[in-house]
Amino acid sequence: MKFPESWLREHVTVGASRDELAARLTAIGLEVEGVEDIGATLEGVVVAEILSAEKHPEADRLQVCQVAIGTGETVQIVCGAPNARAGLKAPLATVGANLPGGLAIKAAKLRGVESFGMLCSAKELAIDPDASGLLELPADAPVGSPLAGYLGLPDASFELKLTPNRADCFSVRGVAFDVAAALGTQVNAMQIPEAAVTTQAAISVQLQAGADCPRFCGRIVEGLDANARTPLWMSERLKRAGLRPISPLVDITNYVMLELGQPLHAFDADTLTGPLIVRHARAGETLTLLDEREVTLDPGFLLVTDADRAVALGGVMGGWATRVTESTTRVFFEAAHWVPSAIIGRARKLGMHTDAGHRFERGVDPQLPRFAVERATALALQILGGSAGPITETVLAEHLATPAAVSLRRDRLQRVLGIAVPDAEVERILRALGMQVATVADGWQVVPPTRRFDIAIEEDLIEEIARIHGYDAIPVRTPTGQIRLAAPSETRVAEGELRRQLAANDYLDTINYAFIDAQTLNTWQLADGAVALANPLTSELGVMRTSLLPGLVEALRRNRARQQGRIRLFELGRVFHLAAGQAPRETRRIAAVATGRADAERWSAQAREVDFHDLKADVERLLALSGGPAEFHPAIEPYGHPGRSAAIWRNGHRVGWIGHIHPRLAKALDLEGEVVGFELDLDAVSDRAVPRAGEVSRFPFVRRDLALVVPESTPWAALETSLKTVLGGRLREVVLFDQYRGPGLETGTKSLAMGLILQDVSRTLTDLDADQAVSDALAALASDCGATIRV
Repeated sequence: MKFPESWLREHVTVGASRDELAARLTAIGLEVEGVEDIGATLEGVVVAEILSAEKHPEADRLQVCQVAIGTGETVQIVCGAPNARAGLKAPLATVGANLPGGLAIKAAKLRGVESFGMLCSAKELAIDPDASGLLELPADAPVGSPLAGYLGLPDASFELKLTPNRADCFSVRGVAFDVAAALGTQVNAMQIPEAAVTTQAAISVQLQAGADCPRFCGRIVEGLDANARTPLWMSERLKRAGLRPISPLVDITNYVMLELGQPLHAFDADTLTGPLIVRHARAGETLTLLDEREVTLDPGFLLVTDADRAVALGGVMGGWATRVTESTTRVFFEAAHWVPSAIIGRARKLGMHTDAGHRFERGVDPQLPRFAVERATALALQILGGSAGPITETVLAEHLATPAAVSLRRDRLQRVLGIAVPDAEVERILRALGMQVATVADGWQVVPPTRRFDIAIEEDLIEEIARIHGYDAIPVRTPTGQIRLAAPSETRVAEGELRRQLAANDYLDTINYAFIDAQTLNTWQLADGAVALANPLTSELGVMRTSLLPGLVEALRRNRARQQGRIRLFELGRVFHLAAGQAPRETRRIAAVATGRADAERWSAQAREVDFHDLKADVERLLALSGGPAEFHPAIEPYGHPGRSAAIWRNGHRVGWIGHIHPRLAKALDLEGEVVGFELDLDAVSDRAVPRAGEVSRFPFVRRDLALVVPESTPWAALETSLKTVLGGRLREVVLFDQYRGPGLETGTKSLAMGLILQDVSRTLTDLDADQAVSDALAALASDCGATIRV
């Protein structure tokens, strides 16, 4: 929001200096991003009139001008401006003046012709960026008067950075209420008398969009002077507010929008064939906007139509065919209340941004339309003359929200702020902000004004008291009280333990975006169930990740590109999946990737590339923190090497994947060397049984070694599970110490040699006990795994 200081001071009378005003605005939450001084050094610059302009005898682009500067005095000026001409009134910097930028004006000779001053452009005076020619002043500008006084200078342009909840401050008058509250004054009354109705010209309005547009006001003003021009005071205020003056009618609508906060639109009434209808657009309906761009709409957009066509895009921009022009003599001023939910995102969907849409998206006072039309009418009659018709106002009262009373408790206010704000000060602040305040036993009942969409609960009122009373008035105190410490659960492995375990295995902790490029997921074949973002930060971050591995591998690839040979990375994070008809589901995962040497480079070890078994050992160490065995079964994933990857199972459930990246994927990602990784469900890794003490046997153990032949496809984990199931407490440990494939075995089989460590806590096992255990084990292995004794 940008506005001139002089305009604000017209609405609220304060004695604060410019710097004090800027500091106070920032202190109450209306951050001042910049203050631009305008016309601070214009001493010696006067309004002048060019009496004659003759061609310079020695230069084609220069003119020798005789210029009147008042009291019958004339001076000679050599000027190169293209618009210098007899009869033009323009600023003249007299000899001795010092212009912005340090330019001192002296008498000089230009190509042999004397010049006593300088006719100036707006840019040379630092009051506007226009440098195309001399600043042209109105014909009634008083010759000889100081330019600063004539233009209402010096002044300053304030630019505020507003938070989305303060839509009421997108107007000078809205800011004035906060200034009045902060500086202990009141907003000046603004009385706009109803214009006398001198013509019965009117256009009826029908509202067919329900709650999306519950109020629509309009009025015809006819008999306008097409030759009228925007007055200097209005054009100067618009320029200092960052808007370029265009034409009187357009400037009036912009002026009212900046002053009151209500966007308006001016239709050329002769182009309308009423009645006007407010409705939702039909699919595929088109409209040519004021910027001459044709847009195709859908039912999410609101339209203003006349008898046979769309004439404006509701809450965003008017239409080209019904715009006002320099020849317009009959205008229809329109001001409507468009609810935020119906306007949010509509302009952005069309790749555009408008001042009207910016305000309506955040919320505009639903009581403003009639007042804004009256203000626009008064300005039009003042500037262009004409006759005003009656205001046409159509209202769907059942859809207009009425502000509800909000309770503010005295004790609650003191408890939240930590100080006791006097009752009189609380009431002063709330009333200065335009709120209705009624005193009750425990505090106040407050009804916010209709422009304050952000006041809904007690905490909103407390925030208003805090920011206006002053955050600097709230003492800084150290919080006191008892903090209840939560005891860590023995049934969960803390994330810190998992991180420390992986860090101890030489992995580096990483943090990657939860957003990812949809093309990356397609490359990994992990796009099923991906959650697309409605408003992504960039096109490369358009969906939520479904796995941690793509982000980790991308980080690994970037490190490899920076001459890192041995890389080991891990991440704890969330992945997201969308199932049909359900809300997106978040799952916590832990994953790691590795490439390069298995061990750090050193003289005592032979170089070896990291492989499946290295990461399998890391996974087993990680799972050992929560106790219980894990099983590894061959698995085929589109991103995994078909012969070097496995699914990780635990307690009958699949909990993750481990393996080498598929060569085809590695080539697509421009990866060199082997890349191995794993990914586990964090909950499955974290859950563990409560540790229980067990008796240590005082009796010796017995070892029996077996050599078995099993099918090639039988994993060791299946044999180990079968042994633990059948032997139970008799089996203390089972170790695999040899495997063999080759001559002496049938094709498709392998030999596994294992040692059974048998022990009992109550007695010494005899040979008969050991033999019985071996017999039970062989029977179970034969039944479960098809194992036979190797002979």
